[in-house]
Amino acid sequence: MSKIQTLFKNKNSKVLNVYCTAGYPELTSTVPVMKALQQNGADLIEIGMPYSDPLADGEVIQESGSKALANGMTIAVLFDQLKNSAKDITVPVILMGYMNPVMQYGFEKFCSKAAEVGVSGLILPDLPIYEFETQYGAIIKKYGLDFVFLVTPETSEERIRKIDALTTGFIYAVSSSSTTGNNKAIADQEPYFKKLQSMNLTNPILVGFGIKDKATFGAACGYTNGAIIGSAYIKALANTKDINSTTKEFLNTVLG
Repeated sequence: MSKIQTLFKNKNSKVLNVYCTAGYPELTSTVPVMKALQQNGADLIEIGMPYSDPLADGEVIQESGSKALANGMTIAVLFDQLKNSAKDITVPVILMGYMNPVMQYGFEKFCSKAAEVGVSGLILPDLPIYEFETQYGAIIKKYGLDFVFLVTPETSEERIRKIDALTTGFIYAVSSSSTTGNNKAIADQEPYFKKLQSMNLTNPILVGFGIKDKATFGAACGYTNGAIIGSAYIKALANTKDINSTTKEFLNTVLG
């Protein structure tokens, strides 16, 4: 059983996954941010690998990625940072990013290195199902990494079940077909969440996009196993002078 699967076995409700951008707000912030998230209540940490053309990301995360790239963040730098943090980070860590930079690094080399530095799973939104099945899934499995697929309100039931069969770890339920940080009311997506709930899927479900505070976290958790916060936390970090106190204050507004 993987680290992510063990988490959901031990805690199947109100699971909080927090997204942070590697190398933001400073190049050396990655590990301090991870430690602060773990210390203050995050159950999972999703690290965004900055990329110049992030299709699924809204303005806030795009800007954090641009800043991180300007700071000098690369996949190689990130792995070097994670290598020294593995012993201190006990919650599951997921890398989220896009295929282009991963392919440039080398896909199998990337998976091997990710496993070596303690990463538990991957989210690669632009990896098509067919290519996952025929080429990349076997490599991901070889290195013991979980793989998380995304579903949206427009995803057909047939495709959701296909994704459920291929996913390990959890399913990422995008709350609306837009980008991260959208302001669409979570409450408006109740029929979608109820549909997912009624399908009795094999994998746990976490809701992402638009989760920013206690109310939206609670609304998402009413129908699924938990939620993912990204843009709201990135905003909180923007002008921080103390990563730990900023993280504690932010997570208190979500979990308190």
